[in-house]
Amino acid sequence: MGSFEPRKFLIKGIEKFENDSVFYSIKDKNYFKNKKVCIFGGGDSALDWAIELSKFAEITLVHRRNEFRGAEHSARIARQFEKEGKLKIKTPFQIDSIEGEDKLNAITIKTEDGKIEKIKTDCILGFFGLIMKLGPIAEWGLNLEKKTIPVNTENFQTNKKGIFAIGDICTYPGKLKLILSGFHEGALAARACFKLAKPNETYRFEYTTTSKSVQERLGVKNSD
Repeated sequence: MGSFEPRKFLIKGIEKFENDSVFYSIKDKNYFKNKKVCIFGGGDSALDWAIELSKFAEITLVHRRNEFRGAEHSARIARQFEKEGKLKIKTPFQIDSIEGEDKLNAITIKTEDGKIEKIKTDCILGFFGLIMKLGPIAEWGLNLEKKTIPVNTENFQTNKKGIFAIGDICTYPGKLKLILSGFHEGALAARACFKLAKPNETYRFEYTTTSKSVQERLGVKNSD
């Protein structure tokens, strides 16, 4: 149903710090070495990274509830690390504001009853899950049905000639959101795409088990 994007902090002006001191994923954990890092979230990603980064960074784990929704085993380790002074846990808090000009240097967190705490930090990490956005697809003039695209099940073409949709983003009577179904949809759509892209060429339907040309492309040989 579109591209996956992280849920972001809803703080005005925070986007200018993205990929420098505000992150929603980790590409190189060594970037956070010897830094003060606040991690927000209560799921597996937040817990796992809090535990991992606590080996070489000053970690504060912030969650809006007292209970974590991640793996119980990870939650126990995080609580044990807190007792041992390896990381700090702040619950139930949410981010309230940020401070800094060129660099983020502090944040304030707040409880529902108005309690506020200020934390000096170099980086913040947000692990709030993912959302799906159609992006430019929404402007293509396609018939949309609750963010999904109705298709013709003969070839999985949309209401626009030359635009096909398969997988979770398409809808039709009896639709099943299964990977197995996606393969079926893809096969029919690919055949229709071929006929549209190469109208003067003959479409050859071949089987992987018997076609020598297909086996050569795949780098496999027939057992016979």
